[in-house]
Order: sequence, then C-alpha cells, then structure tokens
Amino acid sequence: MTHHNHKKNNDSTDAHTESLIREGGCHKGGSEHGSHSMDHGSASSYLKRFWIVTFLLVPLLFVHPKVSELFGLSAFGLNKWIQFGIATIIFGFSLVFFEHAWHEIKSKKYGMMTLVSLAVGSGYLFSVASTFISSINAQFYLEISTLVWVLLFGHYLEAKSSGAAGSALQEVAKLLPKKAHRLEDNKETDVEISELEEGDIVVVKPGEKFPADGTVIKGFSNVDESLISGESKPILKSEGMEVVAGSICSGGSLTVELSRVGEHSTVGQIQKLIEQAGKTKPRSQRIADRAAGVLTFVAGATALATLLVWTLVIGESFVFSVTLAITVLVIACPHALGLAIPTVTTITTSIAIRNGFFIKDLSKIETLRKVNYVVFDKTGTLTEGEFKVTNITALEGSTEGDVLSVAASLEQHSSHIIGQSILKHAHRQKTALSNISDFQNIAGKGIKAKIAGEEYFVGNEKLIKDLKFDYKIPKEIFGTVAYVASKSELIGYILLSDAIKESSYDVVDRLHNMNIKVAMLTGDNEQVAKEVSGKLGIDAYFADVLPEDKYKHIKDLQERGSIIAMVGDGVNDAPALTQADVGVAIGAGTDVAVEAGDIVLTNSNPGDVVRLIVLSKKVYVKMIQNLVWALGYNIIAIPAAAGVFSVWGFFVRPEIGAIVMSLSTVIVVLNALTLRRVELTA
Repeated sequence: MTHHNHKKNNDSTDAHTESLIREGGCHKGGSEHGSHSMDHGSASSYLKRFWIVTFLLVPLLFVHPKVSELFGLSAFGLNKWIQFGIATIIFGFSLVFFEHAWHEIKSKKYGMMTLVSLAVGSGYLFSVASTFISSINAQFYLEISTLVWVLLFGHYLEAKSSGAAGSALQEVAKLLPKKAHRLEDNKETDVEISELEEGDIVVVKPGEKFPADGTVIKGFSNVDESLISGESKPILKSEGMEVVAGSICSGGSLTVELSRVGEHSTVGQIQKLIEQAGKTKPRSQRIADRAAGVLTFVAGATALATLLVWTLVIGESFVFSVTLAITVLVIACPHALGLAIPTVTTITTSIAIRNGFFIKDLSKIETLRKVNYVVFDKTGTLTEGEFKVTNITALEGSTEGDVLSVAASLEQHSSHIIGQSILKHAHRQKTALSNISDFQNIAGKGIKAKIAGEEYFVGNEKLIKDLKFDYKIPKEIFGTVAYVASKSELIGYILLSDAIKESSYDVVDRLHNMNIKVAMLTGDNEQVAKEVSGKLGIDAYFADVLPEDKYKHIKDLQERGSIIAMVGDGVNDAPALTQADVGVAIGAGTDVAVEAGDIVLTNSNPGDVVRLIVLSKKVYVKMIQNLVWALGYNIIAIPAAAGVFSVWGFFVRPEIGAIVMSLSTVIVVLNALTLRRVELTA
C-alpha cells in the first residue's frame, strides 16, 4: 500500500468515526419493530424536551376541571381553551413519535411507535373534537400530555442507555492525542494524527499518548497501557519493544517508528469492533422484537374490542368507552419491552470495554453461558509464548555453532515465535549468519532455504519424516524441538521451552469449579502436550495438530454434544475460532484471529475467559428478568385498562395508565443498571 492510499483510508476512517460521534453513536439496539433511531437528538435533547413539558404541565394541571374546581377556578370560562393551547404545544413535542411510526408503517414493521402514536393521536384528536363540539364534553388533554411527558422521559432513559456504544466510541476516540510530534530531517513538526503514515518517526514525551502502534527505536520509559489492556501495572519499554496507540508514556521520552496507523492501529480496530457489536442482537432481543410486534396488534385489537363491548354490549356512553380504549393503548405501549434487552446489552458492552474485552456479536453472550468445554491453544495462551533455547545438540560431523548458524540464518525471514526465539539466541551468542535464498514456508512443518546454493531445513518431526530421516529425540528431554537438516542428512536439533503462565493454573481450576471441561490444542509433540496438560490438570489434549486440522478437533467435540468456546491468538487458530460455538481471540493476537473471533480480549490473560463466562451468565439473568417483567406487566395491565376488573369497581384512568407504563419502563432500566455493580469472579 502506498502512502497516498494509506492516508486516504486513514482520513476516511477518521471521518467515519467523527460522523458516529457527531450523531451520538446511538445505535438503538432495540426492537426492529420500534426501530426509531435517535437522530432527533441525544439523551440531553430528550431531557430538555422533558423539562419543557414538565413546566407546561403545571398550568395545564391547574386548569383541569377537577383541580380548578378544587381551587375555585372553575368559573374561569377560558379554561378549556387554555387546556387546548397548552396541550397543543405539548402535542408538538410528540411529533417525533409520529415520524418514527410512519417509518414503521412504511416498512410494515409495526411496533412501539405505531402504538404510541395511536394512543397520543387518538386521545388528542378526541379532546380537540370535544373542545369544539360541546355535545361530546370529554377532554383528555392532561392525560395525553402526561403520556407525552412520560414517553419523553422514557426516551431520555433509552437514549442514555442505548448511547453506550456511542459513548464507547467517544471514549475510544479520546484515547488518541489530537497531534503528534513527527521527526522530519531531525526536526520535530507537530502534525494532525490523520496525517501520520506507516514508517513515520514520532517522539512521544512524558505524559503524552501514543498516536499509533509502533516500535521503540530510541529511549526507555514506563508505559501505562491500562486504557487499552486493563493491565494497571506500567510496563517498561525500551528499544525494539512495541507500543500501542492510546497508551501513555509515563516516564522518559520515546522515539517510535509507526507500524500501524488509523483504522489499522489497535484503537482503530477497537472502534471497528464497537461498531460491529452495535449491529448485532442477542436471541432474547429477537424474541422481544417479535413480542413487541404482536403486542401492537393485541393492544389495537383490545382497544377496539373495549370500545365496541362497552358501547354496544354493556351500553355505556361513547365517551366512557373511548376513555377505556385510549387507556388500553396508553398502558400497552411496549416501552418496557422495547428497552428490556437493549438496556442490558448496551451496559454489557460498556462493562466489557472497561474490562478489556470486546464482544463483536452480542448473540454469543447467550451461547457463552451454555459453554461446557473451553479449548485453549497452548502457545501464547496457556503459556508465555516466549520460547528460550535450552539446549543445542549437534550430530556427527557438525558443531553446535553450525546448527545454530544454519537455523538462525533461515529464521531471519520467519515470523514464527520459535524461529524468532532461535534468532534472538543467535544474536545473544553473536553467531555469524549467512545470506539465504529461495526461502519457503512449509505450512505446519517448518521452513527451507538455500545457503551458498545448498538447501537446508528447520522444522518439526513431521518435516523430518517427510525428508525420510529416521531420528527421535531422547525421551528424557522435555521441550519443543526444532530439527535442523540439509538435503542429505540431519545435522542437529535445538531444544526450546515455553513456560506455563501462572494464571493458567487458576483458570483451569475455576473452569472446573464451574463444571466446564478444558482441552488444549498444540502443534507440539505428544510428550510436550502431555507434560503441560498434566501440570495444569487439563481434561483432554490434542498434540501434533497441523494448523489446518485444528478445527477438526473442535468439530469432533461438538459432534459429541459439547458447546465449545475456542481460545486462541494466532493466525493458525482462525479456522478453529470460526468453527467453535464461540471464538475468543486472546491478546488481540493477529488481525486474522481478531476477524475470526466473536469476542476479542486485549489482554493476554486467560483468566479473562472465566470473567467473560461469568459476565455472560449474569447478563442472561438480567435479560430474562426484564423480559418476564415487561411481558408479565402487559398480561395484567391490558385487561385492567380494558375494564375486565370492573366487577370489583376497578378502572384505570389514562393518566394512571401513563404513570404505570412509565414505572414499568423505569423498573426495566434500573434492573439493567444493577449490572454495573456485578463482580466478574467465579
């Protein structure tokens, strides 16, 4: 990619992010039947409208017939016209609902806004008719205005909760500085971060944030990466070490060569993950969507039946029957149902981001709670992923120096973690390296290249078998083995070891306490796999697994009835992550792994998997609680509003219906907000 193209992409990403932030980033996340986007304003806008309507309700209350009579103001002949005037202004604030209802009707996805508009519109129009036609004499101005007041407050709560993804985007955007100190001809120039390109050299001073991902080429300093990884302990960075966009330079100055900028940086990837999550729904949300659509028709049919039964069958007045019908429409507004799941999922998104994991597909939250088998990739997930050379053995006719020189020379062009470890060891030993040609990667087995025209190989036991060299490492030696060979003979082998992470022991124990089995996948030999598995107390392990075969073991466990969460960090894990019921990319390893995973963990701590499962269980409980409440409320409220309990003298007035409906909404939101206090411990 040229600098020109890269800059273009970077600018478009910045523009897209700015657009999201400008719109409040508000993804409703609620019912598609009630998919009224928040393009009419943010939470603060709805709150402002709510306070204006609150102010207008005070005089409207005082000119209401019952209240005015109480204060001796009933003789004031202009009361009904004052009511009409104030209620009309308040009605103007409800037009946003009608606009959304029109979109629902056009798309034939009738939902909350259709019902809200029907309730508000019918009540207001009936009251206007009563104002101008004296024979009707029934005005619901206060009742309908109260409903608008309640709905505006409900939308404020909704915008506030549904804005979590948008707020997250804004918070992520804040991770980056607005400008960077770019070095050009050894001179510092302050530039906008949108102007940065791969390969640029920047200086980051104490207290400043890194504008993009890169590698330190000069200086050393403690770096705070807590905003990115959740790891609170500062990390000492020096020459050759990588730094992440958005982390803070808390000690000395660092000179950094940028490797990933804009949408390709860690922060850019996080933004994409948040946006992607905003487009997904859990299964419970889809249930709520369908329920809201059904409820709209049930409420409409019940209101019509109420009007006909009370008028034609029971013989009550038309005004009385209309009052009950309007109350049905008011009390049945599926506001609580529309908010039942979005409030939970948006708060979940916020909690996840704070804890360093990003849920790309919210439907996986419900799958994750049912997981009964967690499969870990070994290297870099359960182990440190930092191999160290522990022994070099030269076979007859070669020296240890020959073996290391050949292996390190070939590994100069390899990105594999074992190859890099061999190369680092050679540098430390000041081993002379040779120029190579015809380098080739042999998938899942090793590499080959030519040195001075002769072909050499570095790889695992499978490669040695392919070359038809019959040789095995002594059984008492434990570790990962890299064989080194020429075209004609095996010249030696290098033994490397990879330490198990301290946190891995606790993770396996905690998963077992949750009745979840643990398996391990590795390309290492049987001996290494058995040793690591035994130390950790793992239920099953799969050794000598080729990259393209990892997914087969996942599939096999699934066919036995297991629900699998696969945890991995490398490009080789991508097929397995995709095959699993839930794919978890740990440590945000490679771009391919991030794309394949349903959930991305920015930290390389396998303990985050346990916390993630705990969160999924708590989130699911909240979803079910909210759904049960929202649906249960309507089962009681709609018949009550229709006058079914009239035999006991119980009727519900429209204004009471509005308050009851609002209370159900508040209960759902407050229940979701309790998620913020959860402890993510098993």
